[in-house]
Amino acid sequence: MKSETWIFAICAIFFILVAPAYWLITGDWTGTSALTMTALLAIMVTIYLGFHAKKMDPRPEDRKDGEIADGAGELGFFPPYSWWPLWCALALSTCTYAVAVAAWWLLIIGVVVGAVVLAGWIFEYYRGVHAH
Repeated sequence: MKSETWIFAICAIFFILVAPAYWLITGDWTGTSALTMTALLAIMVTIYLGFHAKKMDPRPEDRKDGEIADGAGELGFFPPYSWWPLWCALALSTCTYAVAVAAWWLLIIGVVVGAVVLAGWIFEYYRGVHAH
């Protein structure tokens, strides 16, 4: 994770240098605030990754003598296709539309459908084809 730490550190340094230059050139407080918060976010991620990089064993890409074959093996669990995010988005858009037009009856329907769909998304790996 040292390579990721360096990437975010370079980004943080860039935003630290660009924020005051942007303010001097434009005098815009909105963009300066956004650049400052982006720099702080990059610093936060840099500290997090740096802290965990010290506690972990070096990965093959972090070692000078690392080979491609050292990274072979299982990398983790990657879920297959799922229709549940589509239905969750539809339920959320229904709730948003209901609030926008003040149709409280539609909001109640959206919340109930959203709760059912969210439960389906959470428990999709406990039943059906992809159960484990």
